[in-house]
Amino acid sequence: MKLILSIEHVRFPLTGIGRYSYELARHLQARTDIDELRFFARRCFVDDIPVAAEASGNGHKLKRWVQQSYIATQAYRIAAGVLKARALNGYGDFLYHSPNFYLPRFSGRRVATFHDLSPFVRPQGLRPSRARFLQNELTATLERADALITDSNFTRLELAGHFSWPLEKIHVVPLASGSEFHPRAPNQLHRPLARYGLAAGGYTLFVGTIEPRKNIDMLLDAYGRLPLPLRQRTPLVLAGYRGWCSEKIHARIQAAQAQGWARYLGFTPAEDLPFLFAGARLFAFPSLYEGFGLPVLEAMSSGVPVVCSNNTSLPEVAGGAALMCDAQDVDLWTRLLHQGLLDDAWRTTAISCGLRHSTRFSWPRCAMETMAVYRAVSDS
Repeated sequence: MKLILSIEHVRFPLTGIGRYSYELARHLQARTDIDELRFFARRCFVDDIPVAAEASGNGHKLKRWVQQSYIATQAYRIAAGVLKARALNGYGDFLYHSPNFYLPRFSGRRVATFHDLSPFVRPQGLRPSRARFLQNELTATLERADALITDSNFTRLELAGHFSWPLEKIHVVPLASGSEFHPRAPNQLHRPLARYGLAAGGYTLFVGTIEPRKNIDMLLDAYGRLPLPLRQRTPLVLAGYRGWCSEKIHARIQAAQAQGWARYLGFTPAEDLPFLFAGARLFAFPSLYEGFGLPVLEAMSSGVPVVCSNNTSLPEVAGGAALMCDAQDVDLWTRLLHQGLLDDAWRTTAISCGLRHSTRFSWPRCAMETMAVYRAVSDS
């Protein structure tokens, strides 16, 4: 087995796709059944797995500017495609895997991971230029790929139905939470949480990009209906990168913060996230659309009860361990948040069930099942 793995998304901001790329690279690197493993990023090979920066640099700012212009996006798409194909020329005896949908022109076997179909089924959640760019690239990947990987069975079925792709060529390989996400004693949490002015068990947590698809407006509506003393005692804390079309959401968060029942921490360093999860009294994830929903799994692995939406892939990730309801039902969300914060009997059961359920997911298993896809493609 000779493998080229794209690690382009191991960069700031380290989103779920970046974490997946990093963990997959790290665990494939440890396997003995790969004869040669090469890492590819942007337009060249790199010697080792990079470490994602914790702050944006000039390259990230340039990328954000390009994404705002359709002409610049198309120029980048064409130029990057040519340069990547040129760098990969002569490696046709390798298998190329892109952990995030994009497949360059390549003469060898090709595998791509599709995390979701949001550019097609929820394009309104993206900048128009970004949506068109992703639609073009995803369509090109479908023409080039020998097999596809999805994080969930929901995305597998959605992908097959939307594009009439054969199910036998789409493989489900679930993601996982890292070993750093686990329950922690209060004395382990005091110092890292104090940096944010938080105390263990004293807040409800949301982690994710601040964007319309995450349904934060509804979460603020539902949380705002809880009794004010309860909200002030356990404020809603939001951590995540400032995404597209989030100005009104941030204005609402600031208004709630002025009333003493919400906080926005911004994009938090990866080293702090496990402590933020483990210190939460409750984790809330009201997303409208997810290909997997990694934060739900990270919360359960941390011993934190979860309230989340019951749509798309989230029931697969949460199992029976979370309180779930329709993403748009504000009244029911308020009742479930109230239960999640105050019902100690349910909380004890949810923590136990969540920890047990989360053991079904692991990065070694993800790497092993990904290797099985590589073998199937190589043998076909």
